[in-house]
Amino acid sequence: MRYTSLYITILLSISVFFNAQAQKKKKLKGKDEIAIVSTDFGEIVFLLSDKTPEHKENFIKLAKEGFYDGTIFHRVLKGFMIQGGDPNTRTDGDSTRIGIGSPGYTLNSEFTDELKFDYGTIGMARQSDEINPSKSSSGSQFFIIVSRDGAYHLDSDYTVFGRVIKGMEVAEKIADLEINSDAIPLKRHEINIKVVKLKKKDIVKTYELDNF
Repeated sequence: MRYTSLYITILLSISVFFNAQAQKKKKLKGKDEIAIVSTDFGEIVFLLSDKTPEHKENFIKLAKEGFYDGTIFHRVLKGFMIQGGDPNTRTDGDSTRIGIGSPGYTLNSEFTDELKFDYGTIGMARQSDEINPSKSSSGSQFFIIVSRDGAYHLDSDYTVFGRVIKGMEVAEKIADLEINSDAIPLKRHEINIKVVKLKKKDIVKTYELDNF
């Protein structure tokens, strides 16, 4: 009886394992787009979340239009985060208005308990609660968490819409840049962003992802 029970347990374990693998393969059908941020220090690769579709679609759209090209990470807080996406940071932008630039619209917040501000996650910036009680996101400004402990105090206040799957060492180099009193780097380091469509299974394999 004991051996029969053990045998059944083993069979159930095997069944669960193969069902999980089958489900994983099923989810990996089709293609997805990743964003590649080119910097003077190397590349940072973003995987954007399907759980925040409005933010994902918007970021991809702007990147494809070249909206981010020639901008900089204009707010750098060592050990916390780096922020970019302001069109005013281009060389032909309004340097007196750095930090408030946008494409002229905001995005509805897309909070989900499944996405937390872990190390390497990407969030959308926004205006303060006083003038933005709905917590709508900026139309273009984003930030990357470089704190190894995460930034969970931001959960349900700012929308997480993706994560870095390659190049956190690059983000950390940017976080270490010398800055002025407004947290703007003293030396200019422009970024460019391109979007690449790949098979989901190739993304998982190339970037050695445990989950997609």
